[in-house]
Amino acid sequence: MVDESQPGNIHDVININSNGRAQQTAASVSQSPSQRKLSSASKAVTPELRILCFDLTYYNRTTQFLLSCAGVFILYIIYGYLQELIFTVEGFKPYGWFLTLVQFGYYIGFGLVERRLEAYRSNGGTIWSIQPAPRSIPLQTYFVLAALTLGTMGLSNSSLGYLNYPTQVIFKCCKLIPVLIGSIIIQGKRYGPLDFAAATAMCVGLAWFTLADSQLTPNFNPLGVLMISGALLCDAAIGNVQEKAMREHKASSSEVVFYSYGLGFVYLFVIMLLTGNFFSGFAFCLAHPLETFGYGFLFSLSGYLGIQFVLALVRSSGAPLAATVTTARKAVTIAFSFLLFSKPFTVQYIWSGLIVVLGIYLNVYSKKNKLTFADLEHKLKQCTARLSRSSSRKFLIEV
Repeated sequence: MVDESQPGNIHDVININSNGRAQQTAASVSQSPSQRKLSSASKAVTPELRILCFDLTYYNRTTQFLLSCAGVFILYIIYGYLQELIFTVEGFKPYGWFLTLVQFGYYIGFGLVERRLEAYRSNGGTIWSIQPAPRSIPLQTYFVLAALTLGTMGLSNSSLGYLNYPTQVIFKCCKLIPVLIGSIIIQGKRYGPLDFAAATAMCVGLAWFTLADSQLTPNFNPLGVLMISGALLCDAAIGNVQEKAMREHKASSSEVVFYSYGLGFVYLFVIMLLTGNFFSGFAFCLAHPLETFGYGFLFSLSGYLGIQFVLALVRSSGAPLAATVTTARKAVTIAFSFLLFSKPFTVQYIWSGLIVVLGIYLNVYSKKNKLTFADLEHKLKQCTARLSRSSSRKFLIEV
């Protein structure tokens, strides 16, 4: 987490009001040289950048970016490979929800270790005797977040029993569509024409990719499309709810991860006990411990560490650049999927994937260049006026 506290009490001297600039100048003149050095040092404090117990704060921006990118690519390629590998085990496809239960259990352990590491860095002492920071977000909010997290992860994992892995990844690339709808409904945000153009391009590319997959894959099942679509809807809602809760209660990301996956584990465990699916899934995993619990541990660890590297990338380089990197990672993951696992291929995958990439580029471009509908209308009027003037001049010349 970025440490926003600044040492020193220089700001107590400066009084900001309508004549704040003059008072600040007078305060700086009255300071001694040592106080001025302290003031400049306090302003130049570098925000803390950590990935678990690794401190990247004092590396330059380029090194931070390269290390974060390397972590994102390596860990998520491993994550995707292991996820697809687990579903190649004969007879495992009906047990996607049990894999989600195993993944949530591992995430609880990882989150507990991370919270204790944060408390150890803040307060010192013995890592296992120290108590983590108290919960900031109300339990009612976590009940909602846990249900959405369960829908996102469970439906995403289970969809692989009915879809090709590249199709699932393409759907995940189009998360902007439900996020845009959800943020308009939940947070009342407004978007410009570039955002809607990006969503349209993603819809077209996604429909084309899914159509190609349905024609090429003999065991294509529309249930997989419904599952991954439901996962994206839950993901859109969870992103907006998380953003609002973390902003209002100043909660850490480790707290949100720990409580969301902890309560989600309880939800899923009770549901699977009541439906009887827990015992059949547990028996299958006991018969294949390496392919399920073993690969599941590495799959969960790579996913959890990947989240940390993505957060570090967002803090060091900004969200638009992080979105570009994660999109490139997904393209590489799709390429590895076709290389490492035998599956049918058609050139329509490439064209539809490029349309999706165009939508992602428009989304990233819209973050840097804000364009409203009023701006677009003004530019269209200017273009129309120029065209009308040029046509009238041409008419006069011809006359």
